[in-house]
Amino acid sequence: QVVRRCLELGAASARFVSGSMEDTAFAQHVVREAQTALGGLDMLILNHVGASYFGFFDGDVEHVRKLLEINFLSYVAMATSALPMLKESEGSIVVVSSMAGKVGFPFTVPYSATKFALDGFFSSLRQEFTIQSINVSITLCILGFIDTDRAVRAAAEVLQERPAPRDECALEILKGAALRRRELYYRYSSTRLPLLLRDCAAELLDYLVRSRYRLPAA
Repeated sequence: QVVRRCLELGAASARFVSGSMEDTAFAQHVVREAQTALGGLDMLILNHVGASYFGFFDGDVEHVRKLLEINFLSYVAMATSALPMLKESEGSIVVVSSMAGKVGFPFTVPYSATKFALDGFFSSLRQEFTIQSINVSITLCILGFIDTDRAVRAAAEVLQERPAPRDECALEILKGAALRRRELYYRYSSTRLPLLLRDCAAELLDYLVRSRYRLPAA
């Protein structure tokens, strides 16, 4: 279905490789397939995510470990495997993250931990690219509440804000990647602006975050 939709939208060609990102070896396999089928890479967009619950942290450490493998370690594995081709093309790495990777959000503890890890890894990697004069851009996409089926199913009844449209979000991600932006915030008003409070009024920011939710009665 994805391939057919890509072709309908005007892609000259489209391919897919099926597997689980829980296995970091599969992440490397995807990149090798790209090398074989395409002869190289101009852009690597990392946007997969493991299933998690939306609720108070239940103490399941094994779930946190599994989510780290999917949401973080497989991103590292794919970026590492693709880097030789991206160096050759002077291409781009696009990391789809979340506001939950910049600010602590309730009900998303395991998910938020993986997104913070992405920020730390790829922001540090960007620094090393600069030091080594490696012309591969890294765009970190900080997204708010988007109307994907999974997000709406999990959070629509708890969050008081309306989700942003996924098509518009996808376009903004592509534009940010094409412009080789350091970070992309979407929507800007609900992601970038609140972060201005993080250093000067952290408790106020925490309060504003909690105010977005329909919290259960104490």
